[in-house]
Amino acid sequence: MGTITVGQWQQSRDALRRTSARFLDLVTSVPDADRRPATREWTVADTVAHVRSIATLYTALLQPGQVPHPFPRAESQIDNATVDTVAEMNELMLRQFTERDPRVLTKMLADDVDCILEVTEQADPASPIPWLGGSQVPVAGVLAHLVNELLIHGWDIARAVKARWQLPAPDAALFFELFLVGLIRRQQGGLLGPQRPGRRIAVEFHSRHTTPVTFVLRDRRVTLEDTGQGADVRLSFDPPTLNLMLFGRISKLRAALTGKITARGPRLWLLPEFLRIVHLPENSYPKTPAIPEM
Repeated sequence: MGTITVGQWQQSRDALRRTSARFLDLVTSVPDADRRPATREWTVADTVAHVRSIATLYTALLQPGQVPHPFPRAESQIDNATVDTVAEMNELMLRQFTERDPRVLTKMLADDVDCILEVTEQADPASPIPWLGGSQVPVAGVLAHLVNELLIHGWDIARAVKARWQLPAPDAALFFELFLVGLIRRQQGGLLGPQRPGRRIAVEFHSRHTTPVTFVLRDRRVTLEDTGQGADVRLSFDPPTLNLMLFGRISKLRAALTGKITARGPRLWLLPEFLRIVHLPENSYPKTPAIPEM
Protein backbone atom coordinates (compact mmCIF):
# COMPACT_ATOMS: atom_id res chain seq x y z
CA MET A 1 0.00 0.00 0.00
CA GLY A 2 1.45 3.37 -0.94
CA THR A 3 2.95 3.04 -4.41
CA ILE A 4 1.52 4.89 -7.39
CA THR A 5 2.04 2.58 -10.34
CA VAL A 6 3.04 3.58 -13.85
CA GLY A 7 -0.38 2.37 -14.97
CA GLN A 8 -2.22 4.58 -12.47
CA TRP A 9 -0.12 7.60 -13.45
CA GLN A 10 -0.82 7.07 -17.14
CA GLN A 11 -4.51 6.50 -16.41
CA SER A 12 -4.77 9.80 -14.52
CA ARG A 13 -3.12 11.66 -17.40
CA ASP A 14 -5.28 9.99 -20.02
CA ALA A 15 -8.40 10.65 -17.94
CA LEU A 16 -7.56 14.35 -17.64
CA ARG A 17 -7.07 14.68 -21.41
CA ARG A 18 -10.23 12.73 -22.19
CA THR A 19 -12.49 14.30 -19.58
CA SER A 20 -11.39 17.87 -20.23
CA ALA A 21 -12.07 17.39 -23.95
CA ARG A 22 -15.56 16.03 -23.22
CA PHE A 23 -16.24 18.85 -20.76
CA LEU A 24 -15.19 21.53 -23.24
CA ASP A 25 -17.29 19.94 -26.00
CA LEU A 26 -20.29 19.94 -23.66
CA VAL A 27 -19.84 23.59 -22.68
CA THR A 28 -19.43 24.79 -26.27
CA SER A 29 -22.67 23.00 -27.19
CA VAL A 30 -24.70 25.08 -24.70
CA PRO A 31 -26.26 28.24 -26.19
CA ASP A 32 -26.16 31.37 -24.01
CA ALA A 33 -23.86 29.67 -21.51
CA ASP A 34 -23.31 32.97 -19.72
CA ARG A 35 -27.04 33.08 -18.91
CA ARG A 36 -28.08 29.43 -18.95
CA PRO A 37 -28.39 28.05 -15.38
CA ALA A 38 -26.39 24.96 -14.47
CA THR A 39 -27.65 25.02 -10.87
CA ARG A 40 -29.83 27.39 -8.89
CA GLU A 41 -26.73 29.33 -7.89
CA TRP A 42 -24.46 29.20 -10.93
CA THR A 43 -24.80 29.65 -14.68
CA VAL A 44 -22.93 27.35 -17.03
CA ALA A 45 -20.30 30.08 -17.38
CA ASP A 46 -20.00 30.40 -13.58
CA THR A 47 -19.46 26.65 -13.39
CA VAL A 48 -16.73 26.73 -16.03
CA ALA A 49 -15.12 29.69 -14.23
CA HIS A 50 -15.06 27.66 -11.02
CA VAL A 51 -13.39 24.68 -12.72
CA ARG A 52 -10.95 26.99 -14.45
CA SER A 53 -10.08 28.66 -11.12
CA ILE A 54 -9.09 25.25 -9.73
CA ALA A 55 -7.07 24.41 -12.85
CA THR A 56 -5.16 27.69 -12.84
CA LEU A 57 -4.42 27.31 -9.12
CA TYR A 58 -2.90 23.93 -9.92
CA THR A 59 -0.67 25.40 -12.63
CA ALA A 60 0.88 27.50 -9.86
CA LEU A 61 1.03 24.79 -7.16
CA LEU A 62 2.75 22.43 -9.59
CA GLN A 63 5.37 25.09 -10.44
CA PRO A 64 6.33 26.59 -7.06
CA GLY A 65 8.38 29.74 -7.36
CA GLN A 66 7.90 29.89 -11.12
CA VAL A 67 4.26 30.98 -11.50
CA PRO A 68 2.69 33.77 -9.40
CA HIS A 69 -0.21 32.80 -7.18
CA PRO A 70 -3.36 33.42 -9.27
CA PHE A 71 -5.47 34.43 -6.26
CA PRO A 72 -3.21 36.36 -3.86
CA ARG A 73 -6.17 37.78 -1.90
CA ALA A 74 -7.41 34.25 -1.24
CA GLU A 75 -4.02 32.78 -0.36
CA SER A 76 -4.63 32.96 3.39
CA GLN A 77 -8.02 31.26 3.07
CA ILE A 78 -6.46 28.53 0.92
CA ASP A 79 -3.65 27.94 3.41
CA ASN A 80 -6.07 27.76 6.36
CA ALA A 81 -9.03 26.05 4.70
CA THR A 82 -11.07 23.32 6.36
CA VAL A 83 -13.79 21.19 4.80
CA ASP A 84 -16.30 23.63 6.25
CA THR A 85 -14.73 26.79 4.79
CA VAL A 86 -13.98 25.61 1.23
CA ALA A 87 -17.25 27.12 -0.06
CA GLU A 88 -16.24 30.58 1.18
CA MET A 89 -12.77 30.13 -0.34
CA ASN A 90 -14.26 29.17 -3.71
CA GLU A 91 -16.58 32.17 -3.71
CA LEU A 92 -13.65 34.48 -2.94
CA MET A 93 -11.68 32.98 -5.83
CA LEU A 94 -14.64 33.45 -8.18
CA ARG A 95 -14.99 37.09 -7.14
CA GLN A 96 -11.34 37.63 -8.06
CA PHE A 97 -11.68 35.77 -11.35
CA THR A 98 -14.36 37.77 -13.14
CA GLU A 99 -14.17 36.40 -16.69
CA ARG A 100 -17.52 34.91 -17.81
CA ASP A 101 -17.27 34.85 -21.61
CA PRO A 102 -17.70 31.12 -22.39
CA ARG A 103 -15.35 31.23 -25.39
CA VAL A 104 -12.60 32.86 -23.35
CA LEU A 105 -13.17 30.50 -20.41
CA THR A 106 -12.97 27.35 -22.50
CA LYS A 107 -9.73 28.53 -24.09
CA MET A 108 -8.29 29.34 -20.64
CA LEU A 109 -9.29 25.96 -19.25
CA ALA A 110 -7.89 24.09 -22.25
CA ASP A 111 -4.59 25.99 -21.91
CA ASP A 112 -4.41 25.22 -18.17
CA VAL A 113 -4.98 21.50 -18.74
CA ASP A 114 -2.28 21.48 -21.43
CA CYS A 115 0.07 23.28 -19.03
CA ILE A 116 -0.61 20.82 -16.20
CA LEU A 117 0.04 17.83 -18.45
CA GLU A 118 3.21 19.41 -19.83
CA VAL A 119 4.80 20.40 -16.51
CA THR A 120 4.06 17.01 -14.94
CA GLU A 121 5.22 14.89 -17.89
CA GLN A 122 8.50 14.00 -16.18
CA ALA A 123 7.26 14.43 -12.59
CA ASP A 124 7.29 11.80 -9.89
CA PRO A 125 3.55 11.03 -9.51
CA ALA A 126 4.03 10.38 -5.78
CA SER A 127 5.80 13.67 -5.10
CA PRO A 128 3.84 15.69 -2.47
CA ILE A 129 2.25 18.99 -3.44
CA PRO A 130 0.96 21.52 -0.84
CA TRP A 131 -2.84 21.63 -0.96
CA LEU A 132 -5.57 23.21 1.19
CA GLY A 133 -5.32 23.79 4.91
CA GLY A 134 -1.72 22.66 5.26
CA SER A 135 -2.43 19.29 3.66
CA GLN A 136 -0.44 17.58 0.95
CA VAL A 137 -1.46 15.42 -2.00
CA PRO A 138 0.66 13.56 -4.55
CA VAL A 139 1.07 15.00 -8.04
CA ALA A 140 -1.15 12.17 -9.34
CA GLY A 141 -3.78 13.20 -6.79
CA VAL A 142 -3.82 16.75 -8.16
CA LEU A 143 -4.68 15.39 -11.61
CA ALA A 144 -7.27 13.02 -10.12
CA HIS A 145 -8.92 15.90 -8.26
CA LEU A 146 -9.19 17.96 -11.44
CA VAL A 147 -10.68 14.97 -13.28
CA ASN A 148 -13.32 14.77 -10.56
CA GLU A 149 -14.07 18.49 -10.84
CA LEU A 150 -14.67 18.04 -14.57
CA LEU A 151 -16.82 14.93 -14.07
CA ILE A 152 -19.02 16.38 -11.31
CA HIS A 153 -19.53 19.77 -12.93
CA GLY A 154 -20.02 18.19 -16.34
CA TRP A 155 -22.80 16.19 -14.67
CA ASP A 156 -24.32 19.47 -13.38
CA ILE A 157 -24.29 21.11 -16.79
CA ALA A 158 -25.50 18.06 -18.71
CA ARG A 159 -28.35 17.53 -16.28
CA ALA A 160 -29.46 21.14 -16.59
CA VAL A 161 -29.46 21.12 -20.40
CA LYS A 162 -30.69 17.50 -20.71
CA ALA A 163 -27.53 16.31 -22.44
CA ARG A 164 -25.76 12.99 -22.06
CA TRP A 165 -22.82 12.81 -19.69
CA GLN A 166 -20.92 9.72 -18.63
CA LEU A 167 -18.99 9.19 -15.42
CA PRO A 168 -16.75 6.22 -16.32
CA ALA A 169 -16.09 4.16 -13.21
CA PRO A 170 -12.31 3.84 -13.76
CA ASP A 171 -11.98 7.62 -14.14
CA ALA A 172 -14.22 8.37 -11.16
CA ALA A 173 -12.21 5.89 -9.06
CA LEU A 174 -9.08 8.02 -9.45
CA PHE A 175 -10.52 10.54 -6.98
CA PHE A 176 -10.68 7.91 -4.22
CA GLU A 177 -7.53 5.98 -5.10
CA LEU A 178 -5.09 8.77 -5.89
CA PHE A 179 -6.55 11.87 -4.25
CA LEU A 180 -8.34 10.84 -1.05
CA VAL A 181 -6.03 7.97 -0.14
CA GLY A 182 -3.02 10.01 -1.25
CA LEU A 183 -4.02 12.94 0.96
CA ILE A 184 -4.56 10.76 4.03
CA ARG A 185 -1.32 8.89 3.45
CA ARG A 186 0.71 12.09 3.33
CA GLN A 187 -0.60 14.96 5.41
CA GLN A 188 -4.19 16.02 6.00
CA GLY A 189 -3.26 19.19 7.87
CA GLY A 190 -6.20 20.93 9.51
CA LEU A 191 -8.83 19.95 6.93
CA LEU A 192 -11.00 18.14 9.52
CA GLY A 193 -10.70 20.94 12.04
CA PRO A 194 -9.02 20.95 15.47
CA GLN A 195 -7.90 17.62 16.86
CA ARG A 196 -9.98 16.43 19.80
CA PRO A 197 -10.47 13.15 21.69
CA GLY A 198 -12.73 10.62 20.00
CA ARG A 199 -13.33 6.91 19.63
CA ARG A 200 -11.61 4.70 17.07
CA ILE A 201 -13.76 3.84 14.03
CA ALA A 202 -12.42 1.66 11.22
CA VAL A 203 -14.18 1.53 7.84
CA GLU A 204 -13.05 -0.72 4.99
CA PHE A 205 -13.64 0.57 1.46
CA HIS A 206 -14.01 -1.92 -1.38
CA SER A 207 -14.56 -1.35 -5.09
CA ARG A 208 -13.85 -3.23 -8.29
CA HIS A 209 -11.79 -0.24 -9.42
CA THR A 210 -9.70 0.52 -6.31
CA THR A 211 -7.33 -1.22 -3.95
CA PRO A 212 -9.09 -2.27 -0.71
CA VAL A 213 -8.14 0.04 2.12
CA THR A 214 -9.25 0.81 5.68
CA PHE A 215 -9.74 4.35 6.94
CA VAL A 216 -9.23 4.59 10.70
CA LEU A 217 -10.66 7.63 12.46
CA ARG A 218 -9.39 8.53 15.92
CA ASP A 219 -9.30 11.93 17.61
CA ARG A 220 -10.53 13.63 14.38
CA ARG A 221 -7.51 12.35 12.44
CA VAL A 222 -7.55 9.64 9.80
CA THR A 223 -4.90 7.00 9.15
CA LEU A 224 -4.76 4.05 6.76
CA GLU A 225 -4.53 0.36 7.51
CA ASP A 226 -4.48 -2.75 5.35
CA THR A 227 -7.81 -4.53 5.20
CA GLY A 228 -8.65 -7.67 7.15
CA GLN A 229 -7.80 -6.31 10.59
CA GLY A 230 -11.31 -6.25 12.03
CA ALA A 231 -13.07 -3.17 10.68
CA ASP A 232 -16.26 -1.85 12.24
CA VAL A 233 -17.88 -1.34 8.82
CA ARG A 234 -17.21 -2.74 5.35
CA LEU A 235 -18.37 -0.35 2.63
CA SER A 236 -18.66 -1.53 -0.98
CA PHE A 237 -19.07 1.21 -3.55
CA ASP A 238 -19.43 2.13 -7.19
CA PRO A 239 -17.03 5.10 -7.69
CA PRO A 240 -19.36 7.40 -9.70
CA THR A 241 -22.18 6.85 -7.19
CA LEU A 242 -19.89 7.48 -4.22
CA ASN A 243 -18.56 10.71 -5.71
CA LEU A 244 -22.04 12.02 -6.56
CA MET A 245 -23.15 11.22 -3.00
CA LEU A 246 -20.10 12.74 -1.32
CA PHE A 247 -20.56 15.99 -3.21
CA GLY A 248 -24.27 16.29 -2.51
CA ARG A 249 -25.51 15.43 -5.98
CA ILE A 250 -27.56 12.45 -4.84
CA SER A 251 -28.78 11.64 -1.35
CA LYS A 252 -27.36 8.85 0.80
CA LEU A 253 -30.78 7.18 0.65
CA ARG A 254 -30.87 7.26 -3.14
CA ALA A 255 -27.31 5.93 -3.32
CA ALA A 256 -28.25 3.05 -1.01
CA LEU A 257 -31.45 2.28 -2.91
CA THR A 258 -29.51 1.86 -6.15
CA GLY A 259 -27.57 -0.97 -4.51
CA LYS A 260 -24.34 0.66 -5.68
CA ILE A 261 -23.26 1.53 -2.14
CA THR A 262 -23.71 -1.13 0.53
CA ALA A 263 -22.51 -1.35 4.12
CA ARG A 264 -22.18 -4.29 6.49
CA GLY A 265 -20.16 -5.13 9.56
CA PRO A 266 -20.39 -5.67 13.32
CA ARG A 267 -20.79 -1.99 14.24
CA LEU A 268 -22.79 -0.39 11.43
CA TRP A 269 -24.15 2.17 13.86
CA LEU A 270 -20.70 3.85 13.87
CA LEU A 271 -20.85 4.72 10.16
CA PRO A 272 -22.95 7.92 10.54
CA GLU A 273 -20.48 9.25 13.12
CA PHE A 274 -17.57 8.43 10.79
CA LEU A 275 -19.22 10.19 7.84
CA ARG A 276 -20.15 13.20 9.95
CA ILE A 277 -16.46 13.82 10.76
CA VAL A 278 -14.73 12.42 7.67
CA HIS A 279 -16.74 14.37 5.14
CA LEU A 280 -15.97 16.25 1.98
CA PRO A 281 -16.78 19.93 1.51
CA GLU A 282 -20.23 19.48 -0.03
CA ASN A 283 -20.76 23.23 0.17
CA SER A 284 -17.84 23.82 -2.17
CA TYR A 285 -20.42 23.15 -4.87
CA PRO A 286 -23.98 24.39 -5.25
CA LYS A 287 -25.92 21.62 -3.50
CA THR A 288 -29.33 22.07 -5.14
CA PRO A 289 -29.48 21.25 -8.85
CA ALA A 290 -31.59 23.38 -11.14
CA ILE A 291 -33.59 20.25 -12.05
CA PRO A 292 -35.12 18.36 -9.11
CA GLU A 293 -33.96 14.80 -8.47
CA MET A 294 -36.00 12.16 -10.21
